[in-house]
Amino acid sequence: DEIPTVVGIFSAFGLVFSVSLFAWICCQRKSSKSNKTPPYKFVHVLKGVDIYPENLNSKKKFGADDKSEAKNKSAMPKNSLHLDLEKRDLNGNFPKTNTKMQGTPDLENSSPKHFPERKKDSVSPDSLKSITSLSSEDKQDKLGTLFFSLEYNFEKKAFVVNINEARGLPAMDEQSMTSDPYIKMTILPEKKHKVKTRVLRKTLDPAFDETFTFYGIPYSQIQDLTLHFMILSFDRFSRDDVIGEVLIPLAGIELSEGRLLMDREIIKRNVRKSSGRGELLVSLCYQSTTNTLTVVVLKARHLPKSDVSGLSDPYVKVNLYHAKKRISKKKTHVKKCTPNAVFNELFVFDIPCEGLDDISIEFLVLDSDRGSRNEVIGRLTLGSSAEGTGGEHWKEICEYPRRQIAKWHMLCDG
Repeated sequence: DEIPTVVGIFSAFGLVFSVSLFAWICCQRKSSKSNKTPPYKFVHVLKGVDIYPENLNSKKKFGADDKSEAKNKSAMPKNSLHLDLEKRDLNGNFPKTNTKMQGTPDLENSSPKHFPERKKDSVSPDSLKSITSLSSEDKQDKLGTLFFSLEYNFEKKAFVVNINEARGLPAMDEQSMTSDPYIKMTILPEKKHKVKTRVLRKTLDPAFDETFTFYGIPYSQIQDLTLHFMILSFDRFSRDDVIGEVLIPLAGIELSEGRLLMDREIIKRNVRKSSGRGELLVSLCYQSTTNTLTVVVLKARHLPKSDVSGLSDPYVKVNLYHAKKRISKKKTHVKKCTPNAVFNELFVFDIPCEGLDDISIEFLVLDSDRGSRNEVIGRLTLGSSAEGTGGEHWKEICEYPRRQIAKWHMLCDG
C-alpha cells in the first residue's frame, strides 16, 4: 500500500512542476514580444493619458493627485518663460515649472532645447485674411471661438495638434438650449489624416484637451498643408448638426521656435451654391419584351470641391422607385480625388409592372468620406413627372424602347 501512495505523491509533484514550467515559458515569450516597438504613425493623447509608440504596453500615466498639483503650482516661478521638450506634463503640454516631468525615452536621451511658448502674432495676416475674416453677417451670428496649439517635434519628426477648447458655441438643441459638441479635424489637401474628438454632453464651452500626433510628416511639407476643423453637435436621432468650421493654412506659420498657441473665430460652413453641382452623363434603355430597365452611369464632370480645399471622392447611388416607394438600389465604385469621374458601370433593374408610368429613377452623387457620413454633392431624378431634361430623357426612352439613349444632366441640390 505504501508504494502506490509514494508514486502518487511523486506524480502530483511532477505535474505541478510541469505546469509551472510551462506557465513560466509562456510569460517569458509574452514579455519578449511586448518589448518590440509597433510601427504606429499616429498617437492620440486624451485627458492626461500619454500614449507613445515606444512603450504602448506600459502602464498609462495619469495626472498627479491634487496635493502634488498644488505643490507644483506653489513652486512655479513667475518669470519662467523657457520650455523644454523633456518637460512635457502628462497632458502633453509644457508646464512653466523647472521640475522635470516624465517624457518619452527618446526625448529624455536627446540634448535639451529651450523653445518659448508663444502666441500667434508673428504670422503675416495676409496669408489668413481671406479665410479668417468674418463678414458682418457672421459677426452677428457669433458661432464661438476655437482654441488650439501647433507644434513640430524634430526628434520624432512628428506634427502635433492639441485641440484645447471651444467657447461661446451656439445652442443647437432648442429644448435644452445647449449642444453636444465634438470636433473633426482633417489635414488638407490630401485628406489622409482624419481625426475627431470625443463628444462632450450639454455644454457650450467644451474643454476637449486632446492631442493628436502625426508621425512621418517632414517639416518641409508643413508649409503646404492646411488644417480644417469642423465643429459639430451630436444628434442621436438624426444627422449631426454642423455648427461651423475653422480653416488654418500653415503657409507662413513658423513652428521651429516652439509650441504655438492659437485661437480662431468659428465661421459658417462654406455651403456650395446650387448652380455649381456639376453634371452627370447617364444612358438608359427600356426592354419591353423582358420588362427590364438598363441603366449605365457613364461620367460626371465639373463636380464641386467636397470641402474648402480638396477634391471630391465621388460615387453614384442609383435608386429605383415604384409609386414613390424604393424597390431597388445600386451604387458605383468610388473615384478618388477628381471633379471629372469616369464610371462606365451598368445596372439592370426588373420592372414590377407593365410600362414605365409609375416608375422613376434617382441618381445621387455623393462624396465618400471615411471619417464621417458621406455628403450628397447633387441629385438627378428621371421619370414621367420629372421636369427639364430629366422628363425629356424619360419620354424618349418610353417612345423608343430597346434603344440606348444617353444624355448629360445638370445636378440639383442634394
